[in-house]
Amino acid sequence: MTTPLPVHITEPALDGMPGVQHAFFTRQGGVSQGVYASLNVGYGSDDDRQAITENRQLAMAAFDLPVTALNTVYQVHGTEVAMADRNWDPADAPRADAVVTDRPGIAIGILTADCVPVLFAGQTPDGRKIIGAAHAGWRGAMSGILESTVATMENLGATRDTIRAAIGPCIGSKSYEVGPEFPKPFLDQDPQNARFFRPGIRKGHPMFDIAGYVESRLAAAFIKKVGRIDADTCADEARFFSYRRKTLTGEPDYGRELSAIAIEA
Repeated sequence: MTTPLPVHITEPALDGMPGVQHAFFTRQGGVSQGVYASLNVGYGSDDDRQAITENRQLAMAAFDLPVTALNTVYQVHGTEVAMADRNWDPADAPRADAVVTDRPGIAIGILTADCVPVLFAGQTPDGRKIIGAAHAGWRGAMSGILESTVATMENLGATRDTIRAAIGPCIGSKSYEVGPEFPKPFLDQDPQNARFFRPGIRKGHPMFDIAGYVESRLAAAFIKKVGRIDADTCADEARFFSYRRKTLTGEPDYGRELSAIAIEA
């Protein structure tokens, strides 16, 4: 039987950072079956645990790293940032929504199925690399998870003017219908956030451009180089898992995509 090859996407903003490798993995190229087909990497799903581990192993093979090098977190839609100064077992993953490291050979990753994955890379004045990965749902993005990630990278020595970011596949504005109460906290935060909402099909239920909002937060944090992958996880069933699509179709569960980054050893 042919070993599946995980399909991933890279973003030019990070491709230009020597000594750093990254990947926004799609759902394609794994061993999971059914609604989890096929590269489901989320232990939080009801998928077969052995299949999930094998999928994570396949993803790390693309980095030429063992599966034990992959460090993900127990995501809670908050603003906590974990420091990966060693490898940890997935069962002992810290509760956080971002990971940062300066250690070569350690891969850090975020799991998503509509929320926005953001990968970061920067360096210190002497050229040492610092990387980060953030899970930006609307709560975390509005509360400051992106800024917390950047600040943690700076605490490790990265200078802000070297930090670049890549926004990965997430739910698109044509798919993200929200409730009538949803825009208010964003508009209270900044009236200019109105530009991320447009009328939806149903009266009083606007469509939200979460990737645009995340991009604006990164710009406000003085991240000069920001790339963005134009892909809608909800609309593109062939390539991506989607919590929103699962809800609309009534499927019993859903898989998770991996976005990962590592400093080359």
